[in-house]
Amino acid sequence: MRYILSLFVLMTLSFSALAVGVDEVRLADPAEEARAQGLMKQLRCLVCQNQSIVDSDAALAKDLRIIVRERITAGDNDEQALSFMTSRYGDWVLLKPPFDGGTIILWLSPLLLLIVGFYIVYRSQKGRQTKLIVEPLSAKEQSRVNELLKEGNGD
Repeated sequence: MRYILSLFVLMTLSFSALAVGVDEVRLADPAEEARAQGLMKQLRCLVCQNQSIVDSDAALAKDLRIIVRERITAGDNDEQALSFMTSRYGDWVLLKPPFDGGTIILWLSPLLLLIVGFYIVYRSQKGRQTKLIVEPLSAKEQSRVNELLKEGNGD
């Protein structure tokens, strides 16, 4: 039984050798491919939620990877390749959009939400603060407390 199980595991693992990678075509120059991979990590997959085109298996992500490699082969530097992609797809294609008038709300909204949250907590805590007014014990209550204390001490 162990032999059959071992054989099954080995056969299953051997099928992974036949798997095709995400991209069949890569750039011939390893330095250019590394540059292309760096650029692809900066670009968002337009189909996936907050995933770079390197990490995505979507067909559009594959097309975008091909376009990036074509731009590098054409001789574009990193800025030119990124500006080409943003001119086609807008700032949404960038995983880190630029800080400008169009994206100021995107960049400042976490800070604004944090300030609003602190204000809400402050106001709710301020409303809960009630002064505890302690009135002195009456003579009857004081005598009862003294009785209880004497019983507890064993006097």
